Amino acid sequence: MESIVSNAYVNERVTASQANMRDTQDIMDILIETARWLQSRGSSQWSGLLRGEDSHDMVGSISRGEVFAFKENGVCVGTVILKQMVSEWDKDLWGENEGELNTSVFVHRLAIHRDHAGKGLGADILRWIESGVCYNDKDRIRLDCIGDNITLNRFYSQCGYKYMGGVNGFSKYEKLL
Repeated sequence: MESIVSNAYVNERVTASQANMRDTQDIMDILIETARWLQSRGSSQWSGLLRGEDSHDMVGSISRGEVFAFKENGVCVGTVILKQMVSEWDKDLWGENEGELNTSVFVHRLAIHRDHAGKGLGADILRWIESGVCYNDKDRIRLDCIGDNITLNRFYSQCGYKYMGGVNGFSKYEKLL
């Protein structure tokens, strides 16, 4: 299920587009760089990437039109996966309410190049996810993060996402469209 970009501008400097295969290496570099940074801060989040594991099948996700690249002056500075079809991970995390699962967009692997981190780009991308993409028959955005990452949990709350509880060490957040 493809998402249609309705606004290519995330902010005055950064544009958004569906990623294509030419973006794969840049996106993987950002994800691996983020995993290394997380590891340097004592987190095991995304550590599989450092072992060559790609649990989100980035190439497949790009080919399905689920990945977006965020670029400044043609250089990839961020990425996100927007899934409109529920994955086994999301089903296990969110439960079996098929109605809500089928009307949800699931955010995964939101990552910012470290040179651009701390400048509000993550919040800009979340706002863009909410209003810069047209989704068919979707009424909510859902995301999750490691429950003990206080900074990330605070960030999602500050961006208007409602805490929906925790499961297996992960925090769940939702925002109605």
